[in-house]
Amino acid sequence: MVKKQMYHEIKKLQKLGYGKNKITRELGIDKRTVIKYWKMDEEEYRKYLEKSKYRDKEYDNFRTTILDLYRANEYIRIPVSAVHDYLEETFGKLPANENSLRNYIRYLENSGEIEFIERKRYYTKVPEMPYGKQLQIDFGQIRNPRGGKYYIFGAVLSSSRFKYASLQEKPFTAQDLIEHLLNCFDYIQGMPEELVIDQDCTMVVEENAGDIIYTKEFGDFIQEIGIKMRVCRKADPESKGKIENFIKYIKYNFFAIREFENIEEARESLIRWLERRANGKISQATKKIPVIEIEEERKHLKPLKHSIYRKNHAGDREERTVSDKSRRAVDASLYDLPDKYRNQIVEIYKTEDKLFVFDRTSGEGITEYQLSLIPGQIVKNRANIREMGVKVQKLKEEVTGYFSLENWKMFLEINFDTFSRYIRDQCIEARKNFSEQSIDVDVLDMALAYCIENKTYSMANLNDSYRHLLAEGKELAKGHSTIPMVNDKSGAKRVILDLEVSKPDLSPYKTLVNISGGPQ
Repeated sequence: MVKKQMYHEIKKLQKLGYGKNKITRELGIDKRTVIKYWKMDEEEYRKYLEKSKYRDKEYDNFRTTILDLYRANEYIRIPVSAVHDYLEETFGKLPANENSLRNYIRYLENSGEIEFIERKRYYTKVPEMPYGKQLQIDFGQIRNPRGGKYYIFGAVLSSSRFKYASLQEKPFTAQDLIEHLLNCFDYIQGMPEELVIDQDCTMVVEENAGDIIYTKEFGDFIQEIGIKMRVCRKADPESKGKIENFIKYIKYNFFAIREFENIEEARESLIRWLERRANGKISQATKKIPVIEIEEERKHLKPLKHSIYRKNHAGDREERTVSDKSRRAVDASLYDLPDKYRNQIVEIYKTEDKLFVFDRTSGEGITEYQLSLIPGQIVKNRANIREMGVKVQKLKEEVTGYFSLENWKMFLEINFDTFSRYIRDQCIEARKNFSEQSIDVDVLDMALAYCIENKTYSMANLNDSYRHLLAEGKELAKGHSTIPMVNDKSGAKRVILDLEVSKPDLSPYKTLVNISGGPQ
């Protein structure tokens, strides 16, 4: 296409009597170009210019795909960036840039091939923040082609506009939120000074005139990592417009023209989209590229902390060798481990006040300790003396054979089912309390009946009930409800034992007072 100024130069020389060859030499252009515009008057050139303005030939090969995209989305005005992303993912390298595609879509609109249905979207500009100051988070959801939903977690650093997002297929719990936040901190390689959230029930129980009460799990988490909180109302663009815009951007750009077979495919595509589009393109607000700006912001972020909520992440653990005395030194203190790990390699994970030890082969937890502040101290854990070498099935058979009572068999069946992850511990507890020959079988049968009736199935509760009945006498046990019970911290029922406080003999003290001549 010849620009308007060149067209007028051609027509000017034509009026001066220049031939086509002379005009070609004078202007230094192709002769075919001169021939094309030689007979074209002003009106014809204007129409040609209008048509060529929008018609980028490079995208003619994608006309059908583009029309199908808009038809599938009921002719909503999909952002051109989303269409460009889709074409790039589908066909690879494109023949022209995004502006050319924008012009081509405008041509399709003006020619009547696409008639858009307008949908207004509103964005609110919020005050800028210094580097490292603030991370805004929010949630969203969108239906997937299989009839379910994708639940969206999004986060934006207020200064650099660097973004993070992740997906899951079930509503968020506090544990989910913590996992996403930890992954987000890993992605941005640091922690901000302040976290901006709204009054979501997974984080906040209630708010009373600025007094925020967090859910227990989330409250423990923010206290552990030491991050400030700013809680605002939902749909509050003045406080967290950036993240609300980002959640909309994910819905109307990333999900606008993409379908996925499963959640794994969606997550992988989302990460690529974050790198290429959300963080790789110029921000309309800052006119800067977030993936470049984050390098400066990372200098102002707080370093990552080891959290107790990270302990199950295998990648965060360290390998250590256990000594021939079955101990492992950590920060100048020694920690006892079960004998089976003598001279073996284990994995450890350490927070500011706790140490977790894991089996390297299975990945399962071995034990945990409160970190010692005393150099050289040998720290023991009573759980380590459990008979780890004895198979659970053998322990179950041993404990089952203690008594032939029907209530004992019934109780054990429910106990093993209720405490399926702690069967070994329950068997050790039974061995400690009920393997003696002196057990009163009649009283035990009453205690078993009481525990089954009141749905309290731990060995500790059975032992408490048995000792109480033994102390009070069989007559008291006839009315089971007379055994006093309370709920412990976990909500389980617990027997209250009658405790006798010993009274010391004061006669030696009286003798001393008499010798000293003091008051009697």
